[in-house]
Amino acid sequence: MSNEKRFPENFLWGGALAANQVEGAYRDDGKGLTTVDLMPTGPKRWDIMHGYIDELQPQNDLFYPSHEAIDFYHRYKEDIALFAEMGFTCLRVSIAWARIFPTGEENEPNEAGLQFYDNLFDELLKHNIEPVVTVCHFDVPVALVEKYGSWKNRKMVALFEKYARTIFTRYQGKVKYWMTFNEINMLLHLPFMGAGIVLHQDENRDQVLYQAAHHQLVASALAVKACHEIIPEAQIGCMLAAGMTYPYSANPDDVWAGMEKDRESFFFIDVQSRGQYPGYAKRFFKDNQLTIVMEPGDEELLASHTVDYIGFSYYSSRCISTDEKVLQDQTDGNVFASVKNPYLKASEWGWTIDPKGLRITANQLHDRYQKPLFIVENGLGAIDQPDADGYVEDDYRIEYLEAHFKAMYEAIQDGVEIIGYTSWGPIDIVSASTGEMKKRYGYIYVDRDNEGNGSLARSRKKSFAWYQQVIKDNGFKR
Repeated sequence: MSNEKRFPENFLWGGALAANQVEGAYRDDGKGLTTVDLMPTGPKRWDIMHGYIDELQPQNDLFYPSHEAIDFYHRYKEDIALFAEMGFTCLRVSIAWARIFPTGEENEPNEAGLQFYDNLFDELLKHNIEPVVTVCHFDVPVALVEKYGSWKNRKMVALFEKYARTIFTRYQGKVKYWMTFNEINMLLHLPFMGAGIVLHQDENRDQVLYQAAHHQLVASALAVKACHEIIPEAQIGCMLAAGMTYPYSANPDDVWAGMEKDRESFFFIDVQSRGQYPGYAKRFFKDNQLTIVMEPGDEELLASHTVDYIGFSYYSSRCISTDEKVLQDQTDGNVFASVKNPYLKASEWGWTIDPKGLRITANQLHDRYQKPLFIVENGLGAIDQPDADGYVEDDYRIEYLEAHFKAMYEAIQDGVEIIGYTSWGPIDIVSASTGEMKKRYGYIYVDRDNEGNGSLARSRKKSFAWYQQVIKDNGFKR
């Protein structure tokens, strides 16, 4: 029996980026202010991400890492050349909504913004790298937050549809793979980061968030409809922040708690993939006196325009208990609170490292939806120590990724259809959760620190050559 583990022919290998974490140039060429541009480093960042923000303008005494990020806006050709050197066959990126419609309400799109993404996609295609494009990745034009309260307001649906139709029309000859909202379930956990929602003390939090979720789900269905009309040969998916929630014990109460926690996230994908609100969600609304306002035709729209594939991120599994003593020992690194799993190690940021969890999650999603999957985020955030030449001996990253690739391979052998894999942050980028640069994911080191100092020079890490070989072999030996 051969020890060579090959992935399916035409399997897509690459990396994943978000406009707001790499581009910088936050007001260049007519770009409007976006929600991420209001998220500084430091203690205020978490409050703002959770929806508690007083000023919708950057403050002079705070540092906002998205304003310059790693300057991908001006350096994308250099970075894409490095991705091509590794052998990428795809690159996941996002379009900044406010580059196309700076306030979200212009009659005509901003040509300079459209042209930037034309140039970006042309550069990718020149290197035979397939663009995988997220329509909205945690960046709402601030003007729409000020005027409408962002996704609290139904008016956002039509504005998003206009934006989506604009970019589908413009890039129909260049982009085949699309996703509507990045980690759509993040709306429930970090409302401002996920959906530009500002929370007020007199509001019913669940009512506000689930009504906003409905607006996003309708908008997603309209985007799917538009994509299928404008680019019939394209594939358009949803995107979930995934990861199994294990019961801490065999206590049925723990098992039920794990199921309920997973359903918080599945709710979004159930609607986007199956086309209707699940029974457990309806019960939750009833039990909590929530009324989701729908317009005539919403249910038909959701049912008729479901996604083609399920995109998801996987960084770690989670664990839950109903025992108060066990609950005292929780990890604090991840957005999703989790009891510490005694069988697993954690990263420097407290994220549980669980390769087999990727196999379990992929099987679970495939069993549930019977649609192709696309692993569009996975990776290890770690503190890298470069030498004088910017070289990093990141064997810990190689070990993490290799274990996850083996789990992904096993999922495919289980019968799970996986389109491809894009590791998160193939080049060091600003962390979405903390705003730090020292939390590095990349195969490529970027000379920049948490305070914005550094030359922004790029250099290859040890993992660069390792991933290059994996892609060349379309697999690995073991």
